[in-house]
Amino acid sequence: MMIRRHEPGIDVGFPLSVCGINIRGERFIQEVQARSISVTGALLSHLDAELRTGDVIGVLYAGKKARFRVIWARSYGASLKIQAAIHCVESDECPWLDLLSEESSVAAGASGGVRHSAHWPI
Repeated sequence: MMIRRHEPGIDVGFPLSVCGINIRGERFIQEVQARSISVTGALLSHLDAELRTGDVIGVLYAGKKARFRVIWARSYGASLKIQAAIHCVESDECPWLDLLSEESSVAAGASGGVRHSAHWPI
C-alpha cells in the first residue's frame, strides 16, 4: 500500500536532528536519517523515539529549524527503530529548500544520480 504525495520527492540519505516529546511524555533530541525529502515533508528513519500520528516535532538541518507534523510512524527491522513520514507545519519554511533547488538544477542537467519518487512506502 502506498500513500500519495502532492509533489515529487528526492531520495537522499543525510543526517539531521529532531526533537520533541515521545509517547511517554519525555523530551528527546536525536540524529536521524532523512531518506526522502520534498518541499513539504520527509521520510525519516533510525528514530529511537516512539511517535504518534499528529505529533509535532522540531527538525534542524544546516542551521535551519522547522516544525513538522507526523503523518505516520512505524517500527521496522530487527532493531525496532522507528520510521516516520513528516509534513512541514504551514507557517514554517522547509529547512532543506536550498538542497532541493540544487538537486533540481543537477537533475535538469543530467538524467542519473538522483531518484525522484512519487509516494511514501508503507
